[in-house]
Amino acid sequence: MIERIVIENFKSLRRVELSLGSLNLFIGTNASGKSNFFDALRLLQGLCHGFTVNEVLDGKPRSDTSEVWDAIRGGSIRACFANAATSTEIGISVSGHLHGNSGDRWEYAVRLLPTSGRITQESLTVGDLIFDSAPVSTNSSDAAIQVKYYKGNRGTPPHRHFERSRSVLSQMTRGQGDIRQKHAESALQVARMLSNTQRVDPSPAILRGYSQAHHIRRMGEHGENFAALVKTLSEDPATKDAYLAWLRQLRPAEVDDVGVLSGALGEPLFMLKEGGTQFPAQVLSDGTLRFAAIAAAFFQPDMPGILTIEELENGIHAGRVRLLVELLRSRANAGDTQIMATTHSPIVLAWLKPEEYRTTFFCKRSEVTGESHIQPLSEIPHFNEVVQRQPIADLFSEGWLEAAL
Repeated sequence: MIERIVIENFKSLRRVELSLGSLNLFIGTNASGKSNFFDALRLLQGLCHGFTVNEVLDGKPRSDTSEVWDAIRGGSIRACFANAATSTEIGISVSGHLHGNSGDRWEYAVRLLPTSGRITQESLTVGDLIFDSAPVSTNSSDAAIQVKYYKGNRGTPPHRHFERSRSVLSQMTRGQGDIRQKHAESALQVARMLSNTQRVDPSPAILRGYSQAHHIRRMGEHGENFAALVKTLSEDPATKDAYLAWLRQLRPAEVDDVGVLSGALGEPLFMLKEGGTQFPAQVLSDGTLRFAAIAAAFFQPDMPGILTIEELENGIHAGRVRLLVELLRSRANAGDTQIMATTHSPIVLAWLKPEEYRTTFFCKRSEVTGESHIQPLSEIPHFNEVVQRQPIADLFSEGWLEAAL
């Protein structure tokens, strides 16, 4: 889990430093910086997958031998903070603990030039410092980046050369040359943690269709193969019962069962059964389908390390938003998946617990500088006193939060 993140000079985020938890909510008006924060997570994800800087920012088309990667919004041209006075580098630093608080502390930092597609600085600590490029004087135009590799021995650490267009972290996972096995394994552990991110933005049009697969362990970003995932979940009675329990709270009528119907070639189609009647996905409301897909994402056999949801209340009836908050809270407390979600709904805020204000972040963008400010509710001046007298949903709806920040 990422416990702390610092983002510098990326899009509207000139400098943002946040302490994160298991469940993190981002609120604010449109174009306030919420999506840019999620794009920073995607930047990390792509670098840790081993894509080049250019591929991460500008996209990589599918080929016979490689994985496809969608470009980050705006590409490399709009990657840097527009009003940066001098620096054209993007910097991201993340840290946490492996296997909970009892594990080794890890920290990974990277700086890059989007204009040339090159890494300029990078370092990794897992318990002890493993590598660091900062003490090494290297021209950023060189094809290779030099790092000091701390092998755990006494004396001056040797310099090692790595390809500059990709992260050193992803290259070190291969364990080539004299890289010690434990360091390659530590690098792989951190790289997997940061690259194992899933974006969930279900599209009702896709959810209403037949799945192309019969069994899957993780559905697509927009709900691709949703029915196949439900079919997989239904094969485990305990998982199916837990999933069905959430769906029963959503629907006004009693839900008897959840499962799939089969097409001509056996392809699965999502179905709910109420009052003995089967209701296929095509006749279910957008809100029901979207909630069903989001709930299914939390029961996937292949759970991500980080799960992001934008505008989580989209399509959900106001009377069922509380259920959505309870679902996120429950799944965040139950597993190892860190949840990041955006919302425009004051109703979502109304159901937050006071201890969740620390990881609920208000985003505001300056009309003068274009810089986004992101601050936890608990640190907004006078918030803790004012929220005792006035509901947080009202503070959000009436613009008090924006004025205070």
